[in-house]
Amino acid sequence: MSNTLKESLFEKLCQLQCHFTWFPQKDNTDFSDMKLRLQDSIKLGVKYQAISYNHLAFVNCQQGNYEEAIQNLKEVEKIWREKHNDEFERRSIITYGNFAWVHYHMGQLTEAQTYLDKLEMTCKTLSDGPRYTAMTPEVYGEKGWSLLTSGGSVYYEEAKECFEKALKEDSNNVEWTMGYATALYRLETISGVSENQERSQPVRYLRRVLELDPDDTVAMVMLALKLQEFNEAEEANELVEEALRKTPDLPYMLRYAAKFYRIGEDVDIAIGLLKRALEFTPCSSFLHHQIGLCYRGKLFTLKKKADSNSADRAALQQKADLISKCKYHFEKAFELKPSFIFAKLDFAGICLENEEANRAGEIYNSLLSLEDLAPVSKQALALQVGLFVLHHKRSESNAIIYFLDGLKIHNGSKQWKLCDSNLRKILGKQIQRNPRNSKAFGILGMVHQLAGEKDEAVECFEKALEFDPGNEDYLNALSELRPST
Repeated sequence: MSNTLKESLFEKLCQLQCHFTWFPQKDNTDFSDMKLRLQDSIKLGVKYQAISYNHLAFVNCQQGNYEEAIQNLKEVEKIWREKHNDEFERRSIITYGNFAWVHYHMGQLTEAQTYLDKLEMTCKTLSDGPRYTAMTPEVYGEKGWSLLTSGGSVYYEEAKECFEKALKEDSNNVEWTMGYATALYRLETISGVSENQERSQPVRYLRRVLELDPDDTVAMVMLALKLQEFNEAEEANELVEEALRKTPDLPYMLRYAAKFYRIGEDVDIAIGLLKRALEFTPCSSFLHHQIGLCYRGKLFTLKKKADSNSADRAALQQKADLISKCKYHFEKAFELKPSFIFAKLDFAGICLENEEANRAGEIYNSLLSLEDLAPVSKQALALQVGLFVLHHKRSESNAIIYFLDGLKIHNGSKQWKLCDSNLRKILGKQIQRNPRNSKAFGILGMVHQLAGEKDEAVECFEKALEFDPGNEDYLNALSELRPST
């Protein structure tokens, strides 16, 4: 095939709806971790296995495992034939697209074209739209699940939109309802916004999942976690206990149940559940991180109970043991998944608890040198480094820089609120020490502006100008904030 024909084929492939057009094909993507998680989901026989195989084919292709990728896609076809034979063509749109891309990467261009021809025939009967794509509910639904399982929070909003579109066509589809509920749950977890139970979208849709499938134990425990936020302890406990009775060995349920008990301060129960889940998925970075969080909770509880005037040998030994366990599990988490920023931050935090400030500093410096961090990771890093330089380096000026960086990632998350409160505290002290500190007033004006507090921001910038007349930054800020006359 000539280069012109190859270029033409590539242009057609780029029009497809499949994993190769949904996800960036970058070297810095953690494909090894993604592959482990997908293999675990297949091995454990969880729902939607075909979707996992389709995604795994993409990952294998990115790693150069072309024959494995082809075999993965054949497994998808087998599952669709067995479970959805009457919808086989509709279900195969994404699979055919993946087949075409894998053959293209293998240099088998004729085979790639064959799958494009199959797609054209299929889509012609399903849609009047693009030649090689029919945006059916099945396509939207599988795309939504693939985005959710990609491991990146940047995809959650798009996943939610996909499930919304799928549900417009079939509002009673439990697969897409669960996907929509999961996307809403994760987005609310990131934003830190918890409304009352009656208005909570995740609660509403998780209840809907259980109406459609009363045996979905993952939905049960996710709902319990949301109800826990609203202090609905009785119903939440009943849901978790029922889930544990019905599927005591389902790792995906166990991890949520463990989180429920950890938040409820039944930490030993949580550790037991996580260790049980680890028996099924020993290479899970997520589980090791969760176990580390449990031991850290026990460590903080021990610190609160400790008498500051005494250094009981048993307590000191217990503290050293808990620090060792925390470090082991956090380190194991990022060894298994090098891109696990939160595990590294938590490891650095434990180093600080163990008076290893230099080691923590090295970790922070290595993380600050990374590019393409997800906003949620960048914000958490800015907060933790800000606290480190404030309390361990005794530098208010540098802490302000990091907290401002975190505040500029405006999503109202827990980390955002902590950056905001720390800035206000530092700047308040600086103004108290020097009531004519124009710089402190200027930065406080920025804090109010980023928080959407317009009147307070104007007041601070006016104060800053009073002590530093003619400052262009303050003048520009005021011109943006004041309505034009």
